[in-house]
Amino acid sequence: MDSTPSVLDVRNYFINLQSKICSELERVDGTATFSREQIESPNGGLSQPRVMADGPHIEKAAVQFTHSIGDQLPPAATERNPHLAGQRFQATAISLIVHPRSPLVPTTHANLRFFLVEAEEPVWYFGGGYDLTPFYPTVEDTVYWHKTAAQAAGEHYAELKQNCDEYFYLSHRAECRGIGGLFFDDWTVGGYAESFQFVQDVGDSFLPAYIPIFKRHQHKPFTEQQRAFQLYRRGRYAEFNLAIDRGTRYGMQSGRRIESVLASLPPLASWAYNYQAPVDSEELALTEYFLKPRDWLAVDNSGD
Repeated sequence: MDSTPSVLDVRNYFINLQSKICSELERVDGTATFSREQIESPNGGLSQPRVMADGPHIEKAAVQFTHSIGDQLPPAATERNPHLAGQRFQATAISLIVHPRSPLVPTTHANLRFFLVEAEEPVWYFGGGYDLTPFYPTVEDTVYWHKTAAQAAGEHYAELKQNCDEYFYLSHRAECRGIGGLFFDDWTVGGYAESFQFVQDVGDSFLPAYIPIFKRHQHKPFTEQQRAFQLYRRGRYAEFNLAIDRGTRYGMQSGRRIESVLASLPPLASWAYNYQAPVDSEELALTEYFLKPRDWLAVDNSGD
């Protein structure tokens, strides 16, 4: 018999994960620290925004925890499940973004969420995942990222990788945002206890997936040209968050503080008209090789 869904248990896990991730990011940056805020709502909800800025290695990072209680889900949360509209709910989530200072270190994003709709027959589901957005990627880093994700997701990896490739796609650019990872919605596989354990496996794998890549490149010198390319590519990240991302729309529709909702945006970005990467350059390799959905585990096995 499956256990009863518990918002409190999930909330406590997300709060602990937020603390663990913030501590590790402070450690690898070495100087900057996260702001600390705790915003309680009259109905029992809680928001804990954590933002770091202007570090020597992390230009900006945001690790946000929320627990929302409301009379009806925002439209962004019910567009796939319209039968849940107008119902009382609780939602708890952790969402993060890291914008490194060095263009040689990838940007990353992760989020995990849990919804409980308090209907006559309660409805619950998990969602989330993580992805990587490099500017100067390597095959070694990309394969390592996907191998770590595959270990966390187990038999579900192939499906969740495909979901990630499809979701983090800028249709107006006909281009993937990054090299992918894991993405899942409406997750109830195996019942509540099994689903919650799966979410913890994914959440606990984030730091082991990202920090080794971060540390591998954070002290390497980079050029002004590489920095300019990083800012140009950050423009794509901003476009996705503002034009496509359901999480951004959900935050705005739910009435969350706009500073927290838009904390994922990069501190600096640029747009260049009709940019053309040089032939045979690392910049061209990003879009022509790395930002194409492929089986990165097979690349590792084949020695490509």
